[in-house]
Amino acid sequence: MSADLKFSGGRNIAMKVPPHQYDSTVKFYRDVIGLKQLEGYGSAVGFEFGSNHLWIDRVPGISQAEIWLELATNDTAKAAERLAAAGVARCDEIETLPETMDAMWISSPSQIIHLVCNEGDSW
Repeated sequence: MSADLKFSGGRNIAMKVPPHQYDSTVKFYRDVIGLKQLEGYGSAVGFEFGSNHLWIDRVPGISQAEIWLELATNDTAKAAERLAAAGVARCDEIETLPETMDAMWISSPSQIIHLVCNEGDSW
């Protein structure tokens, strides 16, 4: 294990929600729980979630909600090598990232999707 490679929790949590649960899920966090909604992100709905941001995405074709997490790293190339050596599944096809973003998608053994991104590229 490379001593200079570091991972840390990122600030973003994404909740992928089927369309039939989307409106009620947004209302739950906004109206029932009373989280402050983030402004200026177009059609994305996000909330302040402590020191994190909770993003709720409408995703056609899924039957139940999924939670996606963000990991930040100081070296994505070394991170990719370590993850590959550990047999971690890479799944970049799951959602397109901006070409300028230094990041990748992976799946944990329990099928939780993680965005692994350079510390400066946090979404």
